[in-house]
Amino acid sequence: MDNLQTSAAAAMPSRATHTKTRYYILAMIFLVTAFNYGDRATLSMAASPMSAELGIDSVTMGYIFSAFAWAYVIGQIPGGWLLDKFGARKVYFWSLFLWSLFTVLMGFTDILGSTSTIIVSLFVLRFLVGLSESPAFPGNSKITAAWFPTKERGTAAAIFNSSSYFSTVLFAPLMGWLVASFHWQSIFWVMGGLGIILSFIWLKVIYSPNSHPTVNPEEVKYIAAEGALLDMGENSVKTEKEKITWAKVKQILSSRMMLGIFTGQYCVNTLTYFFLTWFPVYLVKERHLTILQAGFAAVAPALCGFIGGILGGLISDKLIRMNYSLTFARKLPIVCGFVLSTSIVMCNYVSSQAAIIFFMSLSFFGKGIGSLGWAVMSDVAPKEMIGVSGGMMNAFGNTAGIVTPIAIGYILASTGSFNLALTYVGIHAIAAVICYTAIVGKIQRFELKTTP
Repeated sequence: MDNLQTSAAAAMPSRATHTKTRYYILAMIFLVTAFNYGDRATLSMAASPMSAELGIDSVTMGYIFSAFAWAYVIGQIPGGWLLDKFGARKVYFWSLFLWSLFTVLMGFTDILGSTSTIIVSLFVLRFLVGLSESPAFPGNSKITAAWFPTKERGTAAAIFNSSSYFSTVLFAPLMGWLVASFHWQSIFWVMGGLGIILSFIWLKVIYSPNSHPTVNPEEVKYIAAEGALLDMGENSVKTEKEKITWAKVKQILSSRMMLGIFTGQYCVNTLTYFFLTWFPVYLVKERHLTILQAGFAAVAPALCGFIGGILGGLISDKLIRMNYSLTFARKLPIVCGFVLSTSIVMCNYVSSQAAIIFFMSLSFFGKGIGSLGWAVMSDVAPKEMIGVSGGMMNAFGNTAGIVTPIAIGYILASTGSFNLALTYVGIHAIAAVICYTAIVGKIQRFELKTTP
C-alpha cells in the first residue's frame, strides 16, 4: 500500500517543486495588453484639442474613432489563422511592432496641410493600427490556454483582460500631462515609441511551455495534467485532420453556445468602446473638465474596472475549486457584473462631478467582474482552432467598435447631450446578461465533427 501511495504521489508533480514561469508569461501579456489599450486610447485623449485645432466635428470624429474597429474586425479571422499557422510568439511580435509604428506616425499628420488630408490620414493610420492589433487578444487566449490549467485560467484571462483598465490608470494621466505640457502629437510619439521597444522585449520573454528556457519539467507536467494545452503553434505541422477549413468555421457559427458568447462579447465591448472613445470627450464637453482633469478623472473608473476584473476571475476560479460546474462558475460573475454595470445610466440623473465619477466607477467595476469572455473562450474553443475561434469572437465583439463611436456621434449631433448615449450603453449591459442566461447554455469545450 505504501508503495502504491508513493507511486501515485510521484505521478502527480508537486506544486512545491515546479517553477512559476507561467506567471512571468502572464505579466508580459498584461503589460503588452496595457499598451494595446493605451494606443487605442491615444486618439480619444487627443480628440478635444485636435478637433478644436483642426475644426473636426463630432460626426467626423466618430468615423475616425471607428476606423480602428473596422480594421480590427476585418483582421480577426486572418489574424487567428496566422496565430494557428505560425505561432503566437512571432505573430504577436509583428503585431505589437506594427501597431506601435503606426501610432507614432499619427503624431505627424498635422504637417500634411489641409484638414481633409489630415482627416483621411488619421482614418487610414487608425485603420492600420486596428489591423495590426487584430491578432493580440486571440493570441492572449492561445497563450493562456497553452500555459494555464483550467482552474487558474479564469484568473489569468481576467488579469490580462483587466489590463485595459490598468492602461487608463497608467496612461491617462500621462497622456493628459503630455497634452497640457507639450502638444497633442506628443501622445502618439511617446506611446508608439515605448511600444516599439516593448516588441523586442517580447521576443526575449515569450516561448511555449515545451521550449521556454526557464521552465522546469515539473511545471510543464503540472499544467498539462490540469488542462493546459501546451501548444502555442510554434514549429507545429498540421495534419489533414487539424487543418482549418470553412466547413469547420461553419460548425462554430452554427453553435448556439458559441453565437451566444460572440453576441455577449459585442454587448460587453459597447461599454469598452464608449470608455475608449467618447468618455474623455464626455468629461470635457458635458462635465466641463479640462483635458488634464479628464485624464485624472478617468483613473477612478479604470481602477475600479481593474479591481473588478481581477475579482471576477478569482471568484470564478474559486467556484471551480469548490466543485461548482464550469458553467455556473463562469456565468455567475458575468451576470452579476453586468447587472451592476447598468448603473452608468444613473449619470444622467446626477450633476456633481463626484457623483458622476462614483457611478462611472461602479459601472466599470461591474463590467470588470463580468468580463470573463476570454476565459470562456479558452474553455470552449476547439483545441485545433483556438486562434481562429478567438478571432471570430473578437470580430463579433469589436463590431461594437464600429457601431458605438458612430452611433454616439450621431446621438450627440442630434440631441446635443450624452444622456441618450449613456442609456444606449446601459441597454447593452442588459443584453449581455440575456445572452449568457438565455442563449449560451452549458459551457464546455466545443468538439468539431470530423467530415469524411
